[in-house]
Amino acid sequence: MKCIVVDDEALARKLLETYIKQIPNLELVAMCKNPMEAADILQREQIDLIFLDIQMPQISGISFLKGLTQKPYVIFTTAYESYALEGYALNIVDYLLKPFGFERFFQAVNKVFERVKSTTPAILEQAETIEKTQKDYILVKSEHRVHRIRLKDIDYIQSMQAYVSFYCNGERIMSLNTMKRLEVELPKDQFIRVHKSYIIAIDKVEILEGNQVVIGTQKIPIGASYREVVMAEIF
Repeated sequence: MKCIVVDDEALARKLLETYIKQIPNLELVAMCKNPMEAADILQREQIDLIFLDIQMPQISGISFLKGLTQKPYVIFTTAYESYALEGYALNIVDYLLKPFGFERFFQAVNKVFERVKSTTPAILEQAETIEKTQKDYILVKSEHRVHRIRLKDIDYIQSMQAYVSFYCNGERIMSLNTMKRLEVELPKDQFIRVHKSYIIAIDKVEILEGNQVVIGTQKIPIGASYREVVMAEIF
C-alpha cells in the first residue's frame, strides 16, 4: 500500500517515516511539507493512503481533502482535537491526536487494512482464486517485496490480526491477508483450516496428539468447531 505524509513540521514527518517503516506492506512514496507538494505527487502516483496534518500554512488539510476528486484513504495527524467531527464527516479512517505513539499509529493503519479487505470486490477475489489455484505457487507481498511461495514448501499459516505468517521450510514470511481469503485461494486437497488462527498443509502433518497436530517441531491446536472435519480429511 503506497502512502504519503503531508505535514509542515519536519519532526512530525520524521516520526511518521519511522513508524511507517515498521509496518509491512506500507510503502512511503513521499514526505510533503505542504498540500501543494502532495497534489503534485497525487497527479503522478497512485497513492492509497495519506497521513494528513490539518493546520498548515496557505491551505489546511481539510480544505485540501475537500478539493480532491479521487480521495485515497486518509488518517488525520493533528495537534487540534476540535477538527475531529469534521474529519469523520469527510469519511477519514482515523484521527491521530499529537503526540501519539507507535501503538496508536498501528491501530489506525490496521483500520485502513480492514477497510481495504472489506471493500475488495468478491468477483475479483474469485477471479484471482481461479487463476492462482491452477498454479503450484502463490504470490505474497511482504516488506515491499513479492515472494513466490511454492505450495509444496508451506508447512502452515498463522493468523495475526490483520496479517498472516507463512511458515515455509523454517522461514517465516509475514503479509497482509486474511484466513478467509486463503481458505478459498489455497487448494482444498492440499490445505485445511484446523483452527481460527491456523491453516496447515495436509501432507506435512506427522502426528496427532490430543487436540493438536504436529508439523516438524510445531504443535498446532485443533479448534473444537474444526475437529470433525479435520479428522475426516486427515486421519
